[in-house]
Amino acid sequence: MRRLIQFPCAGETLIGSLDEAEGTTGLLIVSGGNEIRMGAHRGMALLAARVAEAGHPVLRFDRRGIGDSTGENEGFESTADDIAAAATAFRAAGATRIVAFGNCDAATSLAFFHRQAGIDALLLANPWTIESTDDLPPAAAIRSHYAARLRDPKEWLRLLRGGVNIAKLFKGLAKASHKPPQAPASLAARLGAALASAAPTTILLAKGDNTAIAFTDAFKEPAFDAARAHVRVEALDSDSHSFASVADKDWLFERVMTALA
Repeated sequence: MRRLIQFPCAGETLIGSLDEAEGTTGLLIVSGGNEIRMGAHRGMALLAARVAEAGHPVLRFDRRGIGDSTGENEGFESTADDIAAAATAFRAAGATRIVAFGNCDAATSLAFFHRQAGIDALLLANPWTIESTDDLPPAAAIRSHYAARLRDPKEWLRLLRGGVNIAKLFKGLAKASHKPPQAPASLAARLGAALASAAPTTILLAKGDNTAIAFTDAFKEPAFDAARAHVRVEALDSDSHSFASVADKDWLFERVMTALA
């Protein structure tokens, strides 16, 4: 059965949805971006119902300033108190072991803040490592995109016929060719350090998604040397950031259930 709950967080009130089940190992879902707790295309709500039906309770919640919760939305790097408050509420509802799942910047925030929340294991989908300075996709995604297009004879014909925006093409190529080193204070470097000492962690990647491509590129850098020996990475042949298709949802559900087992 699904019911609404509310709990305090730094002087504000967070609203959550608890899908009850008999098990005591529960799934805490943290929403990415500015999404409300049901997720893109109701994906997190559907996942919660499916996991609860399989015997594990699930808690989703709106962080401060999002959806039904009070307060100011100050972005994913300000969610330490929100995650800790949700974990405390989940334990009060009967969960004794908590696996946390987050997509995009929620994955990164979980890597940063899960320890103070006492979370036991992490499922991090398409972690956010991008510090964008323009309106173009990340450089790694541009390189992947152009590599695929250059293998397609139709794209060469389209270029010769003038069907390509040359200015945009050169702008993209310029960004793709530039791969700055990760500074010690960069988001990617901080994520690498966090993952090196994280709770048991599985990273889930939709291989064709721009955010996943950017993470994959960053994951090769020295900042992730320690993390690579510590985390498990699984990749899905999909370009859906939110695992939108039926097959994507099945793949994600199977990984969630493995983490909860």
